[in-house]
Order: sequence, then structure tokens, then C-alpha cells
Amino acid sequence: MYSSAPQTTQPIRVMLVDDQRLVRGGLSMLVNSQPDLQVVMEADDGLAAIDVFDRMVSEGQAPQVILMDVRMPHCDGLEAARRILERDGEREVSEDERVRIIMLTTFDIDEYVYSAVRAGASGFLLKDTPPEQLLEAIRTVHRGDAVIAPSATRRLLEQMIPVLDSPAPVVPVVPAAESVPAIPPAAGSELPKATFIPAEHASFEPVQDYPHRELIEQLSPREFEVLGLIARGLSNAEITRELVLSEATVKTHVSHVLAKLGARDRVQAVIMAYEAGIAH
Repeated sequence: MYSSAPQTTQPIRVMLVDDQRLVRGGLSMLVNSQPDLQVVMEADDGLAAIDVFDRMVSEGQAPQVILMDVRMPHCDGLEAARRILERDGEREVSEDERVRIIMLTTFDIDEYVYSAVRAGASGFLLKDTPPEQLLEAIRTVHRGDAVIAPSATRRLLEQMIPVLDSPAPVVPVVPAAESVPAIPPAAGSELPKATFIPAEHASFEPVQDYPHRELIEQLSPREFEVLGLIARGLSNAEITRELVLSEATVKTHVSHVLAKLGARDRVQAVIMAYEAGIAH
């Protein structure tokens, strides 16, 4: 019925969290229709989701992707996501085994979008997202990338504008001749585009402070450049072409960037770049 990815050795383990049984049932049928995806557990509210996650971790079968409703009784999806990701961060597992969370909601509300990203979610989609896009989103976040509903992308960037306009966190200094004019944010499903200052032209002002300074200063010049390309919304394949590097090398650089920044995925890395004022 829907195009599917090639069968992997083991299907991606998916958990469904929604207080409406009918919604869970529909999602379960959709996900299980794919040979590379498998629903392994369901929960009907945020507290139940946390309990189920803890139990599955203890059994060595933690989900790799969670589809989480935003609005639920007892504990909403945003708080549940935050707690689950905190627990997941304490586990010593490979990146493939890290849990990724996609927030699902009927309501396209700005506060939900920004809160979901800050909570550590790897995706934010509306429940009317086409089935084939939802299936691909599961695969995308499992790879460590991010998915944001097209209608939410521009507004997510707009949430960062007050940060960018603040006079305090201005970081790299670029020679006037090398300055690049800002590019207006592009609409669409990609991460917000950014004008990023190349590493070879960037220097850090010792007297100015800005968010995430200590973390960002740990990056090598090449990693700083890779962060800039991530902030522009480029995929690993696109970064490979941009920097003329092998894909394996790019993956290594991306992994180092996320590790040094303490970012769960590209979404959080982009937010940190904007908050630091080094991408605009």
C-alpha cells in the first residue's frame, strides 16, 4: 500500500502513546504494514509511557522510536518526552539504540512546536500528515535526523529571532569584506536555513559571553563548519558534496559535533547554533 524501505536485519522498534484507542489502532496497523517497522508497545497517557519505557529498558527491548501525542491526561506528551529522554541519556547504548521521539498533535500551535524541540523531540508532525510521510519520518529520526511539519518550520525559526536580535550573544567576528548577507528563512519541511560564518573566518570575542560558549569552543574548525551546514538544513550526503569528503568522514564529524554539544540530534544542534548567535 505504501512504499517501504528495504528490510533491515531487525525492524525498528516503535512505541505508540496516545489516549485515544482508535488512534493507536490506526497507527499500529499503518506501522506494522511495513517490513522494517514493528510496534512493540502502546501506552494511553504520559505516565504510563514512562513506566512502560522503564520496563522495556529493564527487559533489554527499549523502543527506538516513540510516536507521542502532545495532549494527554495525567501527564502530557511534552513532559513525558522530557522524562523519557532524560532516562535514555543515562543508558550506555549505541546511537542506533537511542530512543527518538516524534510528537504528534491535532493542533498546530507555536508553543507546542518550540516546547517539543526544547524537550528533545526529534520530530513534530500533525496527525493529518500523509501516511507515507509519517512512515518515512520514523525512519528519518531513527537515522538521527529530524522531521518538522512544514507549517511549523518557519514559525520555529521565528521563535529564535528575538534571540538573534539580542545584543548580548554575538559571537564570531568576520572581516567586513568576508561578511555574507543573511538569507531569508526558506519555507518547507527542511530545518531552518541559516547563513553561517565559515570556520576559517571566525574568531571568538573573549570578552563577550553567549549561550553554549564552552561547548561550542570545543569544536574543531572542521566541526564548526559542519555545524554550520547542519544549521543550514543540509543532509549528510549534501555535506559530503559541499566539503568534498567521504560520507563516512562526514558521519564521524556530525557524531563528534552532537557529542561535544551534548545535543541529541540535529534539531537541538540547530537550536544551540541559533541561541549562540552564530547562525542566522
